[in-house]
Amino acid sequence: MASDTIPTCRWGIITTGLISSWFVADLDLPRPDAKAKHIIQAIGTSSVDKGKEFAAKYIKNGTTQPTVYGSYEDLYQDPQVDCVYIGSPHGFHKRDLLAAINAGKNILCEKAFTINAKEAKEVFEAAKSKGVYVHEAMWLRHRPMVADLRKLLYEDKVIGDVFRTTSEFQMYVDMANKPDTSRYKKLDLGAGSLLDIGIYSLTWLLLTLDPGIPAKPETPEIKAFQSFREGIEVTTSAIFHYPSSGRQGVFMSTTEKKNGPTKVVATIDGTDGFVEVEGGAPSHPKSFTVYPKWEGDEKPKGKKYDYEQKWQGFVYEADNTALDIAAGKKENSIMPWAETIRVMEIMDEVRRQGGTKYPHDGA
Repeated sequence: MASDTIPTCRWGIITTGLISSWFVADLDLPRPDAKAKHIIQAIGTSSVDKGKEFAAKYIKNGTTQPTVYGSYEDLYQDPQVDCVYIGSPHGFHKRDLLAAINAGKNILCEKAFTINAKEAKEVFEAAKSKGVYVHEAMWLRHRPMVADLRKLLYEDKVIGDVFRTTSEFQMYVDMANKPDTSRYKKLDLGAGSLLDIGIYSLTWLLLTLDPGIPAKPETPEIKAFQSFREGIEVTTSAIFHYPSSGRQGVFMSTTEKKNGPTKVVATIDGTDGFVEVEGGAPSHPKSFTVYPKWEGDEKPKGKKYDYEQKWQGFVYEADNTALDIAAGKKENSIMPWAETIRVMEIMDEVRRQGGTKYPHDGA
């Protein structure tokens, strides 16, 4: 698509952490099939020097270097910024979202969108009042492979009737050697595996067990369990049951164990076969393989669909955000506001059953 026929989005980047570096590096890569032109217009950080180092490291192909601001508020006031990308830890999202909304900025905000559904509703009410675009950056949902997989499952029915999905996200966090100020130890910053990484394995269940999402979703029945160390949730396991279809799913997350050599991040079972999703983690799938029903002792031969690419995968949500803003939309059809609230409500229920309570939840 010619660059003069696609919209341009000038981004303001909030924080210079790992997730922001991935997002910026992705947008900086040239892509012949890009649906939008992305410019890193500004960076907001607590340290101007750190911001300049970040820009020099991750922006290689831009024609100009971004303006670096020593505060988020200064970035929000920049009239050259079309959309703010919020890459701060989720414990700060409500604060950063409301500040950007108050300044009249469009926003793409990382997951988990907020700490709970109550905060998410407050944010969307503010966005509605200000008339700005807000979109939760659940990049998994925007990947072409997810759309292709859902079509194979529910239109082509390549494995018959889907009846179960399992997904697990493991990431080792050395809690004993983390300072008390670490976000991994502070309940007021949303510490725990569920909001940090469990949201991805949970999302695989939603994407593969419910053909109605996001327009007509069915919220599952939930049975959940959580384990704790020093008051912080370190392992979550939950069973989903969809009453209308009988489909079931199990998702797990833990910060007690690192991923091993097996790179199957989700398994979808059907009456006529199964699908294994491969990748480095549930957040970063790279391929999936469709297998016929397992009849004998040996694993059957499958058909692999490979989506290996040069970029991480943030480009798809960024493209869709730019297209939405250019079209004057206020929310995204793949991850609309109601779906963000529903996911937060599901995680609220998992936490209620499991025992995790944050100060933000109130009495």
